[in-house]
Amino acid sequence: MKIDPPRITEGLTTRNFIDILYEEDPEFEMSIITGSEFTDQVLERVSLYNTVIKNCNFMNTDFGRIDFTDVRFENCDLSNTDLSNASMNRVEFYNCKLLGSKLTESYFGNIKFEESILNMAMFGNSKFNKVIFKDVSLENADLYDCKLKKVDFHSCKLSGTNFEETSLKGIDLSSSEFKSLIVSIDNLRGCKVSTFQAIQFATLLGLEVKD
Repeated sequence: MKIDPPRITEGLTTRNFIDILYEEDPEFEMSIITGSEFTDQVLERVSLYNTVIKNCNFMNTDFGRIDFTDVRFENCDLSNTDLSNASMNRVEFYNCKLLGSKLTESYFGNIKFEESILNMAMFGNSKFNKVIFKDVSLENADLYDCKLKKVDFHSCKLSGTNFEETSLKGIDLSSSEFKSLIVSIDNLRGCKVSTFQAIQFATLLGLEVKD
């Protein structure tokens, strides 16, 4: 599946993320932000456009109702960050940590999470349209009652992930690994799995598989 990457222009202005506190509106555009520490803060309705963010720490910060468009995160720590009610369009997260982050009731369009840790991340009641999870750990993550449209999981770790009330029709899990999933049989219809995973699901359903 192809997705639209962030549209990052040349000539970005170097900024420190703390500078956003002095903006009339909490907004950055055409910026490159490197090595900023912005932890344990509360800053809602932040807007980021056409921006690259590298090697930054945002742990335990409340970014509720944030708006990202054409943004790339590299080597950033957003663990336990509140990103609920977010709107994200053409955004990439590469080698980032979102351990236990809250991304509930959000919209994700043309998003790529790559080589990142999202264990225990909360996505409940969110909408996904053209989203790629590649080499990502989503163990014990919560995707309760999500709408998944054109979502790919490539070589992900999904043990304990909650897909309750989320249809997996058309979703390919065959390259990912898990010991268990939280999902109802109805929502598994149309899901693509490997032969080994099919046996796993059969076992979870209480079936005895014989050669």
